[in-house]
Amino acid sequence: MITLYGIKNCDTCRRARKAMDHSGIPYQYHDLREDGLSAALLEHILEQVPVLTALNKRSTTWRNLPEEEKQAMDANRARELLLAHPTLLKRPLLDTGDEIRVGFRDGDYDDIKG
Repeated sequence: MITLYGIKNCDTCRRARKAMDHSGIPYQYHDLREDGLSAALLEHILEQVPVLTALNKRSTTWRNLPEEEKQAMDANRARELLLAHPTLLKRPLLDTGDEIRVGFRDGDYDDIKG
């Protein structure tokens, strides 16, 4: 089963869901704000996406971090932050079972088969 991770009120996540719905591809939606992010799920994602790449540096959580903490960010601290603040995960994340895709632009899901 394909899983789309995101936040319901995120415009990019809405566009990704609309693209999946339009293509008729069955998927389940995992809302990071409501459903959270477990350590096991985070590690599953990080098997394919480097932890520092997975951080959403446009989020309010990131912007509110002290500049010194941003500069000193390492993989361990990034993991801690992502578990404490799941909305800090870059989104949407699409897990097709074979790969994990980060972000969405029109046409990104055109090659997915349901």
